[in-house]
Amino acid sequence: MVGDKTIGSRVFGLINGLALVAFALITVLPFIHVFSSSFATSAEIASKRFLLFPTTFTLDAYRYIFSTDAVLRAMGVSIGITAAGTLWSMLISVLTAYGLSRKLLPGRQTIMFLFVFTMLFNGGMIPTFLVVKETGLLNSLLALIIPASINVFNMIILKTFFQGLPDGLEESAKIDGCNDVGILFRIVIPCSMPAIATISLFYAVTYWNTYMHAIMYLNDASKWPVQVLLRQIIVLASGLNYDNAVYTDVPPPAQSVKMAVIVVATIPVLMVYPFLQKHFAKGALLGSIKS
Repeated sequence: MVGDKTIGSRVFGLINGLALVAFALITVLPFIHVFSSSFATSAEIASKRFLLFPTTFTLDAYRYIFSTDAVLRAMGVSIGITAAGTLWSMLISVLTAYGLSRKLLPGRQTIMFLFVFTMLFNGGMIPTFLVVKETGLLNSLLALIIPASINVFNMIILKTFFQGLPDGLEESAKIDGCNDVGILFRIVIPCSMPAIATISLFYAVTYWNTYMHAIMYLNDASKWPVQVLLRQIIVLASGLNYDNAVYTDVPPPAQSVKMAVIVVATIPVLMVYPFLQKHFAKGALLGSIKS
């Protein structure tokens, strides 16, 4: 019996391992295909439907993308928007979530209802554009940050996490003479770093992928974030006309440029994720349990 159970466990472990490897390959192979295709020639891309390793290595697509300083400038804009926007959104979200997590807050249920209401109904594209225009944010980088200051879903996750912290921590801090601000920054935030890291990553990815707000609110090409500029590069590489063209030379094959654009837009986020992976997994798990 013991031997049969051990063999069964080994067989299960082997099957489970093979299944995990298969799922990992399904996830990783598309990335390898995109990365390899960005270094391949047009002939090789045309002859192979799925490319894992290019036989002829070329940097033409990347030379084309970085032939001017437009991409570096756009990446600088995106990095600035992502850093400033994430800090601003986290400040607003943490303060709001902490206030709504306090049961003694007057009008707590009404305020919470108003936040949840915005998840179901919003003004729409045109009213939002008019608000941005009338507040003087049009053609300003602040237009990419202030209208997206808070995500209600992210705030609710933080609120639920704060409510799950032991009440004894707050009571002990009050006995020691700590006020609400001190409790938040000295106790609540340090104890909530997994959740804060998770929500920070959500906000950072959102700001990094800013596209619609940029094309709606920004008229100056020098203020475009990387996503808008990379879209323009794809259009130009495809041989289509586009206003305010940055590249005037004959572009390399459109397919390799598209793959290189995906790589350029994805690598910065992939470089940040490993540093937050431990907190991200723990924060997502705790948030799901407590909600």
